[in-house]
Amino acid sequence: MSYLKNILVLFTLFITPFIALASNTDAKVDENSFRILDIIAKKRDNIELTQKEINYFVQEYAKGNIVDYQASSFLMATFINGMSADEISFLTDSMIHSGSVMRFDDIKEPIVDKHSTGGVGDKTSLILAPICAALDLKVPMISGRGLGHTGGTLDKLESIPGYKVDQDFDSYKKLVKDVGVCIIGQTKDIAPADKKIYALRDVSGSVESIPLIASSIMSKKMAEGLDVLVMDVKTGKGAFIKEYDKSLQLAQTMLNIGKKLNTKVITIVSDMNQPLGMCVGNSLEIIESVQILKGECLPAQEDLKTLSFQLAAQMLIATNKALDEKDAMDQISKVIEDGSAFEKFKQMVEAQGGDSKSLDDYTQLPTSNYKYILKAEKSGYIKTLDALKIAKGCSILGGSRQTIDDTIDFSVGTIIYKKIGDFVQIGDDLLEIHYNDENKLKNALSFFEDAYRFDENEVTKPILIKKILK
Repeated sequence: MSYLKNILVLFTLFITPFIALASNTDAKVDENSFRILDIIAKKRDNIELTQKEINYFVQEYAKGNIVDYQASSFLMATFINGMSADEISFLTDSMIHSGSVMRFDDIKEPIVDKHSTGGVGDKTSLILAPICAALDLKVPMISGRGLGHTGGTLDKLESIPGYKVDQDFDSYKKLVKDVGVCIIGQTKDIAPADKKIYALRDVSGSVESIPLIASSIMSKKMAEGLDVLVMDVKTGKGAFIKEYDKSLQLAQTMLNIGKKLNTKVITIVSDMNQPLGMCVGNSLEIIESVQILKGECLPAQEDLKTLSFQLAAQMLIATNKALDEKDAMDQISKVIEDGSAFEKFKQMVEAQGGDSKSLDDYTQLPTSNYKYILKAEKSGYIKTLDALKIAKGCSILGGSRQTIDDTIDFSVGTIIYKKIGDFVQIGDDLLEIHYNDENKLKNALSFFEDAYRFDENEVTKPILIKKILK
């Protein structure tokens, strides 16, 4: 696959000048009559494109009237030269309107959602969505599956017996109206142009482009017809974008898109150098989410609780449901303490066909046959808990997909007892590995062992929330 990708990238770079030579690069593109060759040449020469030109590219490529090698040239030119703020908003808007845009005209409550750029142990959606619904916000959440090292919200939910992530538009809207929250998979009607463009980016070496990443994420989310969107941009070893400066750039870009397209967006940049919470693995993360919703937070889960509550608080403030952060946190604490947030989660599970009894009796969730305790081989303070290595170990156990067709083992994963900044003695339990296959454990064990690094000096716990942009 990497060989094919390299060939395609080289082909794209080679062919772009020849495509441009086929057009008059000095000529202006007619306002109402476009040629993809001229648009590619302008982007190659770093000349800003108009809204009509970007609309033409998106619409015609979605229809199949622009061939892949021409679209690849456009994407590679964008990857190299970037886009202006206007161009990014034009691209996002065009992809939004390439399919259906949800409308909730019969719902008076604010419509809100949250999106994360992906991490390890990231289960905040499962916690904040029912919290917000219990506080009279409507949450029509469209989520994704895991691929590679990051876990998917849909995979976690499918570990609940009977839970159905596939819902048609009518059922989706009814769930939002009647229950106040639903978490489903993306339908073919939401931003279909983005789906096609993303697939081409994946094989043309143009995935890691801030304008293309931001417009892809925002087109899918803004097609939900939201009043408020809160973004959680991860940064660190277990994140898709590891460098803080690039994570901050992505957060600012998505904030700007929201402003230009008249949607309230708040972006939070949060740490993903170590896993979030204690659990990594689908059914284990369901259990941990339920524990937080029941108010049973352990010290190693404090980061998960803090981030989940902060994301929910920003939704409450942005919709004028809370005066300030203290007011928002007080409201959140109330629905945790009185059980209404957990009850809302159970209602959602039942409405989507799931067995809510499993949320009280964890033995009804997928459970591994074996457990292995990884113990500390030295004393000291934990300096590193590499999120990526933990994720790779869980993936080897069978907890995530390497290809879209892989079958997931919902029962495997880890429970992490010690995190960065904790002091351990030789022999202390570091983490508990849940597994079903001895050979897979053998192959995964080195990743779990290598995830930990120790220091004899005291280590400061990492800052979880790096920045909030509004």
